[in-house]
Amino acid sequence: MLYIGAGGWAYFQVPGMDSLTAYAKAFNFVEVNSTFYTNPSIEMARSWRRRVPDDFMFSVRCHKDLTHKYMLFPCKESHEILARSIRICSELRSEILHIQTPPSFSPDEKIKGIRDLFSSIDLGHVKLAWEIRGSMTKETIELMHDIGIIHSTDISKEMPSTDSDILYSRLFGHGEHNLYQFDDAELLDIDKKISDKNLEKAYLTFHGARMYADAARLKVYKKTREFPDVTKSKGLESLKSVLEEDAKFPTTKSELTEKQGWKVFDLTGTERVHASILLNKLPDVKFAHIEEVIEALKKQN
Repeated sequence: MLYIGAGGWAYFQVPGMDSLTAYAKAFNFVEVNSTFYTNPSIEMARSWRRRVPDDFMFSVRCHKDLTHKYMLFPCKESHEILARSIRICSELRSEILHIQTPPSFSPDEKIKGIRDLFSSIDLGHVKLAWEIRGSMTKETIELMHDIGIIHSTDISKEMPSTDSDILYSRLFGHGEHNLYQFDDAELLDIDKKISDKNLEKAYLTFHGARMYADAARLKVYKKTREFPDVTKSKGLESLKSVLEEDAKFPTTKSELTEKQGWKVFDLTGTERVHASILLNKLPDVKFAHIEEVIEALKKQN
């Protein structure tokens, strides 16, 4: 079973509709990102569950205090955070509790305490998905294998280091500050990586500036084997419409490529690529307005 969604529903706006209700009409899964920063009430979690279909799936991010303050140390506070998170999972009927450790965190230095903490928690039907933003060592892999923890990675960059029949991937891509959009080739690569593995379930949660569009495009591809267009035009006209969204002028080639190159446009009727593909062909001059950019690119063809 494949679940495709995004990191939260707050920005999924449909006039006249509650955001979560509208989101659940478009996707079958969402990662509750807000629980990393705040502690929702049980009533709030119940209200979320009531607003979605029975087969809709949630995943829950564990509060950052567990990993960034208490550092997975087996203390009373850590147990309380995990117990509260598991309760939220239960109310949402979620089977994934995601935990994220920071780049500075070294599991090996705390491996015994981490093992004690996770071994002493009754997870019930919930599976832990651990995103390690730091070094991954043999000792950590063995711990995850022994306890049955899913290694959560961005599979567009890195595959999990442990075997599991459940995959949980948070997809950010290769941009900075969450500014990224996946092109056709990257989405095809993600699909192939999933198809090549014998998985019981795969959860894909897109993040970043175009997360809803990325998730929707992969969902359409899985159904039709074709990617939908991202604009209403093709070639340079498509690129122009993408740049017109928020490009600031005057600007240079390097500035334009840095700030706009991550976006995807319709190069042809069957190929959607990053704007940087064409922007990198521009001469190293300053452009006063968007028409100068388009004219300069016409001369390159």
